[in-house]
Amino acid sequence: MEHIAVRWLILTVSILVTGSLFDGIQVASVGSAITAAAILGILNTFIRPVLLLLTLPVTLLSLGLFAFVINAFLLQITASLVQGFDVAGFWTAFLASLVIALIHVALTGFRFQNGRIVVVDTRRRGPWD
Repeated sequence: MEHIAVRWLILTVSILVTGSLFDGIQVASVGSAITAAAILGILNTFIRPVLLLLTLPVTLLSLGLFAFVINAFLLQITASLVQGFDVAGFWTAFLASLVIALIHVALTGFRFQNGRIVVVDTRRRGPWD
């Protein structure tokens, strides 16, 4: 359960930072950012894998870049569902999804242990390591 809460917090921070970086993204309050992070997390968990599977040929041909189009689409869906969270258009959503992904990757590798920030090795290990 702690893992879900940490990922939710990281996504909330990512949305707040992205909202402050882009004029086309409006985040009315921290509460709307928390709600948007929850909705986006649910969409990423259940809808994104289906969309990735359906668009697998295009995603492979674009070397994975089409996944950011899917992320932008899910961000726009989230904005339509959450009051106080608005995204101006597709290209704003596309660039915002890139920034959210970068922030998410950067913050996922850090954890708090005993009051100190430590870097966590998130690579998966094989049985031979």
